[in-house]
Amino acid sequence: MSRIARLETFANEFVAFVRVTTDDGAFGWGQTSTYNADITAQVFHRQIAPWALGAEAGDIAGLVRLIERKEHKFPGSYRCRALAGLDTALWDLKGRQEGKPVVSLLGGTPGRLRAYASSMKRDITPEAEAERMNRLIGEQGFDAIKFRIGAECGQDVDEWPGRTEAIIAHMARAFGGSVEMLVDANSGFSVRRAVEVGHLLQDSGIGHYEEPVPYWELEASAEVAAALEIDVTGGEQDWDLATWRRMIALHSVDVVQPDVMYMGGIARSLLVAEMAAEAGMTCTPHAANLSLVTLCTMHLLKALPNAGKYLEFSIEGDDYYPWQRDLFLGTPFAVEGGHVTVSEAPGWGGEVNPEWLERATYTESALDSFRPSAYGALYHKRG
Repeated sequence: MSRIARLETFANEFVAFVRVTTDDGAFGWGQTSTYNADITAQVFHRQIAPWALGAEAGDIAGLVRLIERKEHKFPGSYRCRALAGLDTALWDLKGRQEGKPVVSLLGGTPGRLRAYASSMKRDITPEAEAERMNRLIGEQGFDAIKFRIGAECGQDVDEWPGRTEAIIAHMARAFGGSVEMLVDANSGFSVRRAVEVGHLLQDSGIGHYEEPVPYWELEASAEVAAALEIDVTGGEQDWDLATWRRMIALHSVDVVQPDVMYMGGIARSLLVAEMAAEAGMTCTPHAANLSLVTLCTMHLLKALPNAGKYLEFSIEGDDYYPWQRDLFLGTPFAVEGGHVTVSEAPGWGGEVNPEWLERATYTESALDSFRPSAYGALYHKRG
């Protein structure tokens, strides 16, 4: 029975990778949630590592529950963002130990997985958005695309006047009947405006309407969902299981979209997927950048009995997300024919770039002489 002996983070402002090592020398790689990741790394070493050190490495869900109880006075987003680093590293460790991909540990099978091309841009004209989507369809074979409408938390104020109606009409003319279309409003509308836009989306052949109203207003989202035939989707920001239970009970959305990293890892994301399955709902997780979140979500989707039709795949490159550059060796999530491939390699099937790690801020928490006690730990940091 191997126990966790060392936990290391390699962090900058945007990304924090986690390496877990057991007392028998086995290791695995994970990642905390992106953005303010340097702060999340501090939370990880202060509030996650002390409880994880000395614990059995194989009981991932049990360890996550233990840390939630021990840190019950800090039930917020940062705790979950930090927990994701531990959880995802332990799944990778387990896969490497057993010589299996994580998807197999979760009861699924490796192989091809359909993806949709997900735009993150609003400062783009309808014509330019359609042009780049058309190019990606030709180059990478996507048969589903998502574009942005409204303004992020915009309170009915569009990115610029008339953009929402213009891009819906233009994309429908350009792609209607040839690819599936999805939109994301990022909490941009009031109920009245959201329903108005929803009818326009339905009439335009668009089938996925993400976060039409402020995501924290569950009753408002339920009102929109009840008024429309289009799938209303959401949940990417949410981490609290009580909120998820309310969301599903209210039918605030038709499709749940937990984010593996915001949720605190695979174990907690599975709980949301299971809640949704019991309610007859689909789970299409959020994965908005090409860090480890996309690779983890690939494995998760291939294992869920109530998985959605496709993986969210960000089409934004290093010009939009410069911090994505050189995170991994090779391309663990290349798109061919509109699909990515979950490999048969052990763990996540991707390797963190050593040169990126060399540039990161390094912090270590380790057992003192591998003593199996929660607080028998050494804490070391170098910038």
